Amino acid sequence: AKDFDGIHKYLRITDIDDSSRLFLTDKLSSPDVNFTEEDYENYKLRINDLLFARTGASVGKTYLYRESDGEVYYAGFLIRARLHDSYDGNFIFQQTLTDKYKQFIEITSQRSGQPGVNGKEYGDWKIGMTSYPEQSAIGSLFRTLDDLLASYKDNLANYQSLKATMLSKMFPKAGQSVPEIRLEGFEGEWEIRKLGEVSEVYDGTHQTPNYTESGVKFLSVENISNLESEKYISEEDFEKDFKVFPEFGDVLMTRIGSIGVPNIVKTNEKIAFYVSLALLKPKKRTNSLFMKSSIESNPFQEELWKKTLHIAFPKKINKNDISQSTIKCPSYEEQQAIGTYFSNLDNLINSHQEKISQLETLKKKLLQEMFI
Repeated sequence: AKDFDGIHKYLRITDIDDSSRLFLTDKLSSPDVNFTEEDYENYKLRINDLLFARTGASVGKTYLYRESDGEVYYAGFLIRARLHDSYDGNFIFQQTLTDKYKQFIEITSQRSGQPGVNGKEYGDWKIGMTSYPEQSAIGSLFRTLDDLLASYKDNLANYQSLKATMLSKMFPKAGQSVPEIRLEGFEGEWEIRKLGEVSEVYDGTHQTPNYTESGVKFLSVENISNLESEKYISEEDFEKDFKVFPEFGDVLMTRIGSIGVPNIVKTNEKIAFYVSLALLKPKKRTNSLFMKSSIESNPFQEELWKKTLHIAFPKKINKNDISQSTIKCPSYEEQQAIGTYFSNLDNLINSHQEKISQLETLKKKLLQEMFI
């Protein structure tokens, strides 16, 4: 629940433990305090109120009250600074996101036995200051950047949630042969196959490679998200060890440590890969985009989970068990349509993730360069 007594929203130290430091009303906690009428007035936040976390893992985290947050009260382990009207709240708040501020918190919070920073110590924190018009301009630049980041993150969350929903509805559930939601123009039952019938399944080299400065790119489980790597092996080792290797349109899937995360090879360059990845080479009449989405779908993930050796460390799934996993296949045309649908969704998700990381890098750079 957001409003614990039906009227008031309370902000506690745990509610601002968020990387963007934007206040999220649905993250509000129960206050564990009994406020009197007088307390309500004292603890009510207003414009230019800046809160500082006093103790614990969140020490040093800050939150600037925004009018759009509505009526909010703060409770427990938070220190409030009420800034004078001649200062721009956002200009000061953004300085609490700089490395210089983080160093101040690190040093100050470790002075006492109980890690924390008290009101007097926060009062000693030195900030860079300029004229009000310049404060206001800098503050609003960062506000715009924060709002842009928040909207990209919102959209990303929506696309990710849409993908999760569609993965659960566009593939037949266990014991069924048609999906709950189907793209227009397709009908008929899906065929039940083993993955090994629709695709060749291989694993990578079992030896720890001799890495070289350049040569053939070497992929392992941690490279699955973008199939990029800083590690290489020599052309000679590649020729010797890789009779079978990933080619354009093949699917790589994690099988040691992380299980069942797939990605599609979209390059014609030579690629070497470690035993922690399985290589799936789709046979004729199997669409690789469809195969990737099938692997991500709930029934397939559940089956992989059951076949995984959880007692092994790191956990793993045998190559043979991957081949024996069930995949349900419609006609090639429907596979293509489903593959394209999820591929477009993945592109949207990836472009939002890239945009977020570019904006976060830009913000970090500006925080370093615009404050003294």
